Amino acid sequence: MVQSIIDIEEKQDRIINIVKAKFGFKNKSQAIAFIAEAYEKSFLEPELKPEYLDKINKIKKEHGIKFSNIQELRKITGG
Repeated sequence: MVQSIIDIEEKQDRIINIVKAKFGFKNKSQAIAFIAEAYEKSFLEPELKPEYLDKINKIKKEHGIKFSNIQELRKITGG
């Protein structure tokens, strides 16, 4: 575990306290860890599961339908 001393504004401190109270955390460290995990899930690139990578590679190997315009595609696909 890493310990850090941080300087934050009063507004950010209030936000941490709100998160702490809302989710019933015992201390601000738990609230900050929760906020960091939520940020990771929402904004950082997720790690791809091996099954998903296999699926992507399989799709890449498939041959597509060649067409030169939308009307030709509609004729080929029946749409």
